Amino acid sequence: MDSEGGRAPAGRHGLPQDRRPVRTLTLFGRSPSKAIKVEVFAKTDLGRTRDHNEDHFLVADLTRRDASLKPAVRTHEVGERGSLFVVADGMGGAAAGEVASAMATEAIYGQMLNAWGSERDLTPQRFAYRLREAVEAANRQIHSYAAAHPEVRGMGTTTTAVGVLGDHFFLSQVGDSRAYLIRQGQAVQLTKDQSLMQRLVEAGELTEEEAAKSERRNIILQALGPDARVKVDLTHQEVRRGDMLVLCSDGLSGSVKKEEIAEIATRERDLQAACDRLIALANERGGPDNITVILARFDGEGLRPPEASAEVGHRVYPLIDTETSTEPVPVYKGSRPPEPTARARWRLVALGLAALAAAVALYLVKRSP
Repeated sequence: MDSEGGRAPAGRHGLPQDRRPVRTLTLFGRSPSKAIKVEVFAKTDLGRTRDHNEDHFLVADLTRRDASLKPAVRTHEVGERGSLFVVADGMGGAAAGEVASAMATEAIYGQMLNAWGSERDLTPQRFAYRLREAVEAANRQIHSYAAAHPEVRGMGTTTTAVGVLGDHFFLSQVGDSRAYLIRQGQAVQLTKDQSLMQRLVEAGELTEEEAAKSERRNIILQALGPDARVKVDLTHQEVRRGDMLVLCSDGLSGSVKKEEIAEIATRERDLQAACDRLIALANERGGPDNITVILARFDGEGLRPPEASAEVGHRVYPLIDTETSTEPVPVYKGSRPPEPTARARWRLVALGLAALAAAVALYLVKRSP
């Protein structure tokens, strides 16, 4: 663990990179010959009410095969293999959540090094496919481990993993950790929470304000680990000059509004100071959960300048040919989680399709005129 608390499992994955000839990368009709620079920092914090930290993060330069917060990674040019940022928020009580989130970050990074690192076809399609594949592989690994270790059975973790290749983000989402884009001082959420409240908001049954105050706001529809299969929400976003990417667990997003995140991240030029301030603000408001945040700022001649007409938000990335498009996130239907204890986190994963479907149906009936 580094001094900021995130795991950086670079050592055992530091294998020689495949030197075979590769196809020239062209992104969305533009050559990547001009530099794209990223400055990044990340931090995780226990919060005020938890006795252990179940969050993990990862910051990696995939081209140089380095996952750390060393100076060479904190400021680097996005290379031909791209960069990777991951936040994982574990659950399951005792040490189970911490195990799940650590396994997720390490498995995603290792899979990207092994599969994408040896890929000869350096295209956005293959990058997006490999990223989704890495998240699915992490789910299988966590699920298999839990099946073989009864003491952590039912453990799981959210995962928001963002790969940067050329001038685009590729986002893979499971759970309710979030990614925001800050452009010219305004924050837009790039991910959609895979939660019961998000479903009700989209159905027009609740406003966002009502959902944020609901006692059921922590019910998520799926996570990595509890079930053998998982549906990954795969999206994309063009990066513009001066853009900032924010990844965070709900320990931050549940206490600090996106407008406040944008204001602090924009005002503080030093990213470490910005991370410190965001975490401090969440703790000032009670710090009810572990708090994790990654801040990354992008610049360089390889990026187009921002435009008011540019589309920003949740945009599904369609995989072609055998790389089938991401399916809609289903109602989660894994096995029952362990009974909550004094050490267990308050968030509950909604397990049992029949029970959850019945609860939602009953709620909608009661809301109907």
